Amino acid sequence: MPALQWARLNADLNVRLRRGAWYRVLELHPLEAVLDVRGGRVTVPRPFLEIVGTPPRRWTVVAELRDVSQVPPAWGGRYAVCPNCRERQALERRSSDMRCGRCGGQFTIDWNEGYLAAG
Repeated sequence: MPALQWARLNADLNVRLRRGAWYRVLELHPLEAVLDVRGGRVTVPRPFLEIVGTPPRRWTVVAELRDVSQVPPAWGGRYAVCPNCRERQALERRSSDMRCGRCGGQFTIDWNEGYLAAG
């Protein structure tokens, strides 16, 4: 049995995935990957994905996206994605960690990761 793999978008695209969130890889093919998204299967071209053996256990900071229509304006176009449940949450201050309002997990914020346009 192959080892579990995880993937997330590495491009600012609308392909039914939350930017910054990690999803379990169900199938990996030369040109595409099939991901588990809320119990369903979503096929994404591999060049648009970052694929790892273990998903990081830190909040991903997502900022400065082209399409932020679904992000509350009060967030200023910037938010964090929980590494446990993929919930998006506002970043109110530059703290080192944050508790998820959905799953209750406490995780470090990865301010230095540089995901997409974040930095």
